[in-house]
Amino acid sequence: MKALAKKFFTDESGQGMVEYALILALVSIVAIVTLTGLGTTIMAKFQEIAVTLGWTPPS
Repeated sequence: MKALAKKFFTDESGQGMVEYALILALVSIVAIVTLTGLGTTIMAKFQEIAVTLGWTPPS
């Protein structure tokens, strides 16, 4: 029983995959947050340009 517990706590065969999954999750969260903020900024800039040009949306 002691040997089984020791093997369980020292086995690192799945460690690399877990690390890659955590990195992928972190990168995904950062990308989503960045693109959401950037999208809002870009939309505001396009609306500003449209108002400057005197464009009105079709009814």
